[in-house]
Amino acid sequence: MKTVRCCYFYPGVGEIQRVHEHLASRVGSDVLLCPLYGALSLEAQRKAIVPAPAGMRKVVLATNIAETSLTIEGIRLVVDSAQERVARFDARTGLTRLVTQRISQASMTQRAGRAGRLAPGICLHLLAKEQAERAAAQSDPEILHSDLSGLLMEVLQWGCHDPASLFWLDRPPEVNLQAARRLLLMLGALEGERLSARGRKMAAMGNDPRLAAMLVNADEGDSAATAAMLAAILEDPPRGGGTDLSVLFSRRQPGWQQRSQQLLKRLQVRNGEPDSALIMPLLARAFSDRIARRRGQEGRYQLANGMGAMLDADDALGRHEWLIAPLLLQGSASPDARILLAQPLDIASLIQACPDLLRQSDTVEWDEAQGTLKAWRRMRIGQLTVSVQPLAKPSEEELHQAMLNGIRDKGLSVLNWTPEAEQFRLRLHCAAKWLPEYDWPAVDEASLLATLENWLLPHMTGVQSLRSLKSLNVTQALRGLLDYAMLQRLDSELPGHYTVPTGSRITIRYHEDNPPALAVRMQEMFGEAKTPTIAQGRVPLVLELLSPAQRPLQITRDLSAFWQGAYREVQKEMKGRYPKHVWPDDPANTAPTRRTKKYS
Repeated sequence: MKTVRCCYFYPGVGEIQRVHEHLASRVGSDVLLCPLYGALSLEAQRKAIVPAPAGMRKVVLATNIAETSLTIEGIRLVVDSAQERVARFDARTGLTRLVTQRISQASMTQRAGRAGRLAPGICLHLLAKEQAERAAAQSDPEILHSDLSGLLMEVLQWGCHDPASLFWLDRPPEVNLQAARRLLLMLGALEGERLSARGRKMAAMGNDPRLAAMLVNADEGDSAATAAMLAAILEDPPRGGGTDLSVLFSRRQPGWQQRSQQLLKRLQVRNGEPDSALIMPLLARAFSDRIARRRGQEGRYQLANGMGAMLDADDALGRHEWLIAPLLLQGSASPDARILLAQPLDIASLIQACPDLLRQSDTVEWDEAQGTLKAWRRMRIGQLTVSVQPLAKPSEEELHQAMLNGIRDKGLSVLNWTPEAEQFRLRLHCAAKWLPEYDWPAVDEASLLATLENWLLPHMTGVQSLRSLKSLNVTQALRGLLDYAMLQRLDSELPGHYTVPTGSRITIRYHEDNPPALAVRMQEMFGEAKTPTIAQGRVPLVLELLSPAQRPLQITRDLSAFWQGAYREVQKEMKGRYPKHVWPDDPANTAPTRRTKKYS
């Protein structure tokens, strides 16, 4: 067994490093521990692949790179965690996150095939047989969960302006294509549905679109050399090299130097030296959505695209208020992205170098404490506020919009809802229920708030404070919801008042869910044989018949039945209590009165 070689499959580099650290001091000197993953140097990968020296046992700790890409000689035992870590693009955030998941049955077969290629071998999958049987037959094609911006740029370069028209073995998700299109637009690579002149130059570079944009944006000489070095670093960032991009830039590692020279040849630029002073503007134009401003505690940032991002608590970069973070990774445990590489920003210098990144917005806001409007001019990069200055003379349109926004935020209660205004609103509400054949406007709170521009705004001239808002005539504003014909119909079919037999105009009280009511002294209804109705005779009024002291004697929706029935008991009691008032035996045929017997 001295010559047995083992291969352990782990989901990712983190697990391999922890296991390596744990085993390094525990195995004998005849055991060779060999990590194997894509970020290792070719020399380190070769060490894991070639046969172990005579008398040594080799233990390979590998990611899924060892499934098919590399052949490891002499492996007799495979121990498979049955997990893998895959990159999945999130179209919402524009970032890639690493997801640990169970491998497919095809991957299990591939991993098992690493054992005993030249002699009998053993493979142990660390999961139950039932779990293995339930695993997917094949791994998802990479196109289904990848950033498609490079693919889209290449397809457009071919002359195909509609990727959906191509015959795909696996059709790329439309949401990912839309995210790719948004990025190319941001980078200036598109004109309509086609590549712009800049986009064609970017496509010719053969780089990731952001890096291609950075290279194309660079001028000749030092700027191009700086862009090429940055692209080389971002294409192949070192693991464990820290998060400060300027520190990496100063190292000028040979591999980066070689790659940057290749990129300069593509740009057809020969002269120039990388200059750290040019890092900021070059990154800002290619990664403007990843400009970040610190929020609250050190290490927590908000990106220009609205997302959150974070550094480790002890990272020295966390002292800087502004960063640009070209390399981010979406975490699974936190909604904030992890900053892998970043460059400190001097915001004043950035504004001077890239003024086109700034967007001006004038806003008028409701001042809660003072009950007035205040105007501000904000300079922004994406969703990040760079500066705020008071605005002396906002436009009337901005003032009105801010006032409407304040009303929507606080609700209709901030308006002066007099009894008249509320009754008018209720009349419209009831009209929609009782006369649905007509086109009545919706007057519930949600509908009124949604249509403030239609009915309230025309009456808001000069309104700039809560006090002036309270002076606004809400009834008049609501009447603006109706044309002349509908106003006439409302006043006719659902009047605000009812004229009783004495000629008195009594207010009709409308309710949200209950029938309309009329409170009137009983003597003024003498001579009225039937219950009054409204809404083309469809809705009887609820009569609240009052005593001479304005107290309710009877509530009825059937006046005729009351006169013939319960009225006798009321008459008997009221004659003794109010002898000066008329209490006839036949009220339906008695003249109505507002007076006592003395003046009748």
